[in-house]
Amino acid sequence: MEQTRPFEAVLARLDTIPGVDRRTAEVLVAEIGVDMAQFPSARHLAAWAGMAPGNNASAGKRKGGKTRKGSKWLRRALVEAGRGAARTKKPGKTAFAQQYRRIVVRRGPKKAAVAVGHAILVTVYDLLTRQTTYHEGDPSAFDERRRVKVRQRAVDQLRALGYDVTLTPNEEAA
Repeated sequence: MEQTRPFEAVLARLDTIPGVDRRTAEVLVAEIGVDMAQFPSARHLAAWAGMAPGNNASAGKRKGGKTRKGSKWLRRALVEAGRGAARTKKPGKTAFAQQYRRIVVRRGPKKAAVAVGHAILVTVYDLLTRQTTYHEGDPSAFDERRRVKVRQRAVDQLRALGYDVTLTPNEEAA
């Protein structure tokens, strides 16, 4: 308790992130510190921590890429924070919970937890560099972005089949 007293404000700031509790915040501060000047970007921090997605591609074909080795305590804390954020039961649901639900369908629960842990680490970097607290964005923005992508993909597929497409909004959907 005495050792964490100088970092009380930072710990309180990190505690605002969904999935990150006091103990996880202490592990984050102990492993990465509070001065983010040593990392030029959040990507550098994620690579150093071993939480960046690997990149294994050959001849234009993307193969599975594993994450690098990093601090096992930091990785364990971030994966647990990712799982905790996925279990958040707030009415609007958090962005991390939505990210977990999107990824778990395709990749499975372990890879989804690592991906959310990576997103939490990027958020930690942002909070520590800007000296701010976490504020949840609009959760409906993800749904709207997905709806736009699905609509555009459908239009592109129809045009590729030789159809002339014009979109008119349905009165029931509006």
